Amino acid sequence: MPFIGNQPAEKYSAFQKQDFTTSATTSYTLDHPVANQNEIALFINFVRQEPTTAYTASGTSLTLTSATSSSDDMYCIYLGKAVQTVNPPSGSVGLAQLSATGTKDSTTFLRGDNTFASAGGTNTPAFLSTMSALQTPSSATATLVNFDQTTYDTASGYNTSSKKYVIPSAGYYHLYTCVNLYNSNNDLDRIILYLYINAAIRFQTDSQPLNAASDFVYLGGVYNCSANDEITVQVYQVSGSGTGTVANDKSFFGGYKLIS
Repeated sequence: MPFIGNQPAEKYSAFQKQDFTTSATTSYTLDHPVANQNEIALFINFVRQEPTTAYTASGTSLTLTSATSSSDDMYCIYLGKAVQTVNPPSGSVGLAQLSATGTKDSTTFLRGDNTFASAGGTNTPAFLSTMSALQTPSSATATLVNFDQTTYDTASGYNTSSKKYVIPSAGYYHLYTCVNLYNSNNDLDRIILYLYINAAIRFQTDSQPLNAASDFVYLGGVYNCSANDEITVQVYQVSGSGTGTVANDKSFFGGYKLIS
């Protein structure tokens, strides 16, 4: 039925009560801060005391006019602090009612530590380099792979002349490369692939196909890079009577920064 004024509560509210362990003193500590003595009702031996005359209160300090004894029963009711058992109506709690810090909008989510954080992200900077032509590295010699062109390079970190990627910003990167070698005389015996960071080997893999016509070698890993670290790829191949050749259409070198 229609009504005038505030909507009736769906459930009861309970005022908070605090029991005290009494002793021969006039000073006690409240569990909840108050502005003044009028915000609590104090009872000693089940008799309500008069504010200001019998006691004063400020913050969490309660001061009595006369000291109590250890046999007294004393408690107070917080008149300005009630615990409601009313459930908010469905759909009534919005962003304005949340105490969490951070940006509150459609692009963020609420974390368990009561803060708003951006969702998702992109694995950038990222790059992918390939080869424009075949390459014939010398047998039994580590050789810089001629990745001289890029498919994409979001932060312009790849140098097609030096064949190296310079890390634009610090973080964990997934670095990977794949090299396809073939031998016209079916005499490909061994391939070692290296990922260098600042001229030091950080990842390597060793394949020994033994008298094979061709072989694919993949190498990858995650490394905590610093800004301006230089990443390169080298290959070591051993061929018998034939010549080992790197196929440009099946070889690549790339990487991307992991979302943090």
